[in-house]
Amino acid sequence: MIALLSTISLLLTVLFLSVITFIIVGWNRIKRPRVKLSGFTTRVTILIAARNEEEKIHLTIMDILAQDYPKELTEIIIVDDHSTDRTSGIIASYADRGVQLLQLKEDKPLNSYKKKAIAQAIKRSTAELMVATDADCRMGEKWLSSIVGYYEANDPFMISSPVSYFEEKSLFERMQTLEFYTLIATGGAFIGNNHASTCNGANLAYRRDIFYEVGGFTGIDDLASGDDELLLQKVAARYPGKIGFLKLYDAVVFTHAKHNLKEFLQQRRRWASKSVKYKDKKVVAVVVGLWLFNVSVVANFFLGFLDNVFFEVCGLQLLMMAILELILLLPVTLFFKRTRLLSLIIISIPVYVIYFVYIGLIGNKGTYHWKGRMVR
Repeated sequence: MIALLSTISLLLTVLFLSVITFIIVGWNRIKRPRVKLSGFTTRVTILIAARNEEEKIHLTIMDILAQDYPKELTEIIIVDDHSTDRTSGIIASYADRGVQLLQLKEDKPLNSYKKKAIAQAIKRSTAELMVATDADCRMGEKWLSSIVGYYEANDPFMISSPVSYFEEKSLFERMQTLEFYTLIATGGAFIGNNHASTCNGANLAYRRDIFYEVGGFTGIDDLASGDDELLLQKVAARYPGKIGFLKLYDAVVFTHAKHNLKEFLQQRRRWASKSVKYKDKKVVAVVVGLWLFNVSVVANFFLGFLDNVFFEVCGLQLLMMAILELILLLPVTLFFKRTRLLSLIIISIPVYVIYFVYIGLIGNKGTYHWKGRMVR
């Protein structure tokens, strides 16, 4: 029995090693991109779906208005998704500076209000390139010109750009940032390996005509989440070589980690819920395999109380995870200018294993809380 369980752990560990190696290779394959620096001609619509964001949305709007991209080529559409606070009033106060407020008014309950909001904004848009972000994000003044500069220099149909947490106030939030960098690197690596499957909707651009060509959110609008990854997968299925990852610091969008465990688990549960709609079953199989690997780490720890051999296996698995994460995250944290976070790997790995197993168990079951609503 010991030999059998050890063999299973070995096979799952080899899978983990293969996936992390794939991500390391893919991330390093993405070089500094060619970006046009001036003479822009592309008309752009910045899209934001907002719900109860009165605390920070003014900061996001001010960052957008401060962009160095030509104002005559920029359109800003913010959709208020039935906010119950001052969000719509704050957005409306910027009307004289070109910010358009579109209020979502749905009589019948929806499960995907955000997708509906984005689709309505795209319908109103008069631009060629849609650039989506979130209502609580911050960005530097070269954010938009970097995205369009990459678009005009490389002619992609969709552009995934990096997102980072910032202004962390606790160890818990800094640990989230380190783990989040692994997710961002994974999205970039899969694109770098010409197998786009994941991205972040806080910093995503795509051609308006391509959105309609792939049917927009049709077929994926029964889930509250997935306006980013599932749309990217639809585009990747038709145009696998026309998706780019903009590995440029000027293009980074900044947002905040979750302040407490409850909010964090709700967010990760929402992200995990998208996996039921993945069309590429190979990706699904890899995700399941990685989950089983983490299950094996937990199982080996508890089995160690019966036989010390399993403690040794668990220890070797955790050591290998730490080493590979360090190899992966060193260039990633260098890119984000946050190398000090690497000191958290030792304590982050065991916590990550436990939470990943837990999210795998509950991620696709039932409903969860998001923006004051119960959704699925």
